Amino acid sequence: MDVVQQAMVVSPTPSAQRIRLRHRIEYAGLRIAVAVARRLPVEAVAGIGALVMGVIGPRLRQNRRALANLAVAFPDRSADERAAIARRMWANMGRTYAETLIIDRVAADASRLALVDAPLWRAKTSEPGPVVCCSLHMGNWEVAAQPLGIFGRQAAGVYKPLDNPLIDAWLRTTRNGLYPGGLLGKGLRDDADGTGQRTARQLIERARNAGALCFIADHFDRRGEPIPFMGRTARFTTAPAMIARHVGARVWLARCRRIGISSRFAIDVVEIQTPNTGDRKADAIALTARIFAQFEAWIRGEPEQWMWWNTRWVATSAEAQDAEAACPGRA
Repeated sequence: MDVVQQAMVVSPTPSAQRIRLRHRIEYAGLRIAVAVARRLPVEAVAGIGALVMGVIGPRLRQNRRALANLAVAFPDRSADERAAIARRMWANMGRTYAETLIIDRVAADASRLALVDAPLWRAKTSEPGPVVCCSLHMGNWEVAAQPLGIFGRQAAGVYKPLDNPLIDAWLRTTRNGLYPGGLLGKGLRDDADGTGQRTARQLIERARNAGALCFIADHFDRRGEPIPFMGRTARFTTAPAMIARHVGARVWLARCRRIGISSRFAIDVVEIQTPNTGDRKADAIALTARIFAQFEAWIRGEPEQWMWWNTRWVATSAEAQDAEAACPGRA
């Protein structure tokens, strides 16, 4: 089955996901980039990506949000210091995006990935029972789940399907080695009532059966719960916590730190306890808050490796009241 056929199977709603000329042009550009990248050493590919994004990134509208978010997280740092973090962030993003083109080569090279406390996690991975793994957009998050596969777990990944069905099908195909348990798209239009219940059931069953379900959990979600983060509040989904609470899974958090400016990484994993008070929603919110407390500690340690434009802060009730007092009668 070629990529076009896969795209038509994965994206069966023609009105929403029809393969357009734009999709084909974008996909052709991707394949050209992949062909070029495969002729170059990994470090050269990543270096080109860093160079390109180092020039383009600061000129994108996302850079304004990144700088605003850095100001929230680091009010004690100067504007120049925060701008320097943003520039280094864009270089890291460029490396990560470029490595995506050859992610199989990166993941297959054991010398590029070092798991901190590997003997401990080899033993933990061999223990029976489901695991929900959460990572964040840090370093190169694409390979954060790689130790699960190395230690024999059939990890299943959860991702947000891309708008271009051709590129989405390519992405799913090229991630088979990273997620031997399969890739499941969150937010798929597979429920007639639009509730996402069928997708939720699939995730729960996969967590039970595959034993390891992996999320990149730091996406802003306007329908999510308000979670303390970086001294403010942001909305994030509690779905990973809900699933872990529902199936009794252990919760592991992982980050993939880039070592210097190379395409070599150290993967840190920690386990956090799942609360069980009898109130599932409250437990899920509390667990999500614990997840983001660890994420915050990691981000503050190496802020240039995190995707800063991805979060949008929401006002607390006190802040909303202050804003209303300052701007009475606003829409």
